[in-house]
Amino acid sequence: MPEDIKKETIDNETAENKAEEIEIEGADEESTQAAEEAKDTDVKEAESEDDAPADAEAKADEKKGLFKKKKKDKKDEQIEELNDRLKRQMAEFENFRKRSEKEKSQMFDMGAKTIVEKILPVIDNFERGLAAVPDDKKDDPFITGMDKVYKQMLTELDAVGVKPIECVGQEFDPDFHNAVMQVENDELESGTVAQELQKGYMYKDSVVRHSMVSVVQ
Repeated sequence: MPEDIKKETIDNETAENKAEEIEIEGADEESTQAAEEAKDTDVKEAESEDDAPADAEAKADEKKGLFKKKKKDKKDEQIEELNDRLKRQMAEFENFRKRSEKEKSQMFDMGAKTIVEKILPVIDNFERGLAAVPDDKKDDPFITGMDKVYKQMLTELDAVGVKPIECVGQEFDPDFHNAVMQVENDELESGTVAQELQKGYMYKDSVVRHSMVSVVQ
């Protein structure tokens, strides 16, 4: 074989061997890099798996802590129970006090009303006696004294809430008036009180005695 052909053959073989070596080296580097990346991935997954139980435990501890905070101490529960009981007792006492004052006021009004009912006939007798006095005797000192006593009694009754019921010229009202007769009167409308036969009185908001009246037909 000629030397040139032999040399060329050797050079070709050498080039092919070098190419194969480069390919092998590149493949080795790629496999090595893939292996390292897989290893890193496994390490990260292992670390995340290790962290997961730790996070779960932390959350469980946090929940336990919240539960412990929500749970009240026995002393606090007793204090709240005593405060609630005290408030209830104070409310009951306040209601009892108001109810007692109302009952006391009602009893006082009933007693006062009874006394007023007994005094009214005396007032009626004063009015009848003074109305029967002749005109020439009205300046008599005795008559003047009786008139002053009568007016003083009316003043004291008015001070405690006793007032006469206005009726003449008013529309008949069975809540305040007691009709005992009917009369004819062209000047007044039908159902109007024409005359007062006996004066009626009220004590505060309640009627002590109805007015005895005559009503227009």
